[in-house]
Amino acid sequence: MRKHLMNVLSRAAGLPLAASRGTCYFFLVLFFLAQLHAAEMANLRNGFSLRHEHHEVFGATTRLYMSADPAGGYVDVPSADIESFEPAPPDPQNAAAHPEKPQDLEAIVSAASQQHQVDADFIASVIRAESANNPRAVSPKGAQGLMQLMPGTASQLGVKDSFDAADNVDGGVRYLRALLLYYNNDMVKALAAYNAGPQRVQQYKGVPPYRETRAYVARVIKDYNRKKLAARKPPQPAKDRRAEDRAQASKPTLAQASSDSAASSE
Repeated sequence: MRKHLMNVLSRAAGLPLAASRGTCYFFLVLFFLAQLHAAEMANLRNGFSLRHEHHEVFGATTRLYMSADPAGGYVDVPSADIESFEPAPPDPQNAAAHPEKPQDLEAIVSAASQQHQVDADFIASVIRAESANNPRAVSPKGAQGLMQLMPGTASQLGVKDSFDAADNVDGGVRYLRALLLYYNNDMVKALAAYNAGPQRVQQYKGVPPYRETRAYVARVIKDYNRKKLAARKPPQPAKDRRAEDRAQASKPTLAQASSDSAASSE
């Protein structure tokens, strides 16, 4: 069990992605001439496939653009690691004939929390830090969806569509639970491993000295604590709120206080 877990964790830490030259140039010509665009699947030698909009080759490196907008993120991968390209299947989230039904993120988080026994507020804080609750988010490194799963990690977790909110959260929470179990429910180490990879946590015997990772862990913990403190605060009676509002309204603002002080000094 532990050996299997470590295999999942090590592969999830950063699976190399790849692409190479191919028929994509044909589609790029069509795009620039007719403003048409066709997404592709890059079939990798490691058995995984990565959906992207188009690519460019720079020597031994191929850049996969994750959206039609050049500023939308890309992944640089070794060209030698690609086996083939093929047209991507229609994206149901963009297909006009099959509009996607809106998904309730709170309900999705609650369902994943109950199924995998991970605190719902903790899941929500991770999602907020990872993607700002955007199910279509793509990082420059190629992480996708609400919980920013790398394609290799998603495949290991059985996630078929990282842009499907429920599928992404379910897979991400299963991975997060595996990390929590491995680190004996140490949230800080689990978060550090989720961001930088378990091998880095092992290497540094805790949170690695990376600014991004430390900021990420602090951001999630701060948001999580804020949720818990807000839940513990008893509701204030309506009359007390009104009295507090009147008291606040009667206090001079900073600008007023400065003005009064200046007037008295004259």
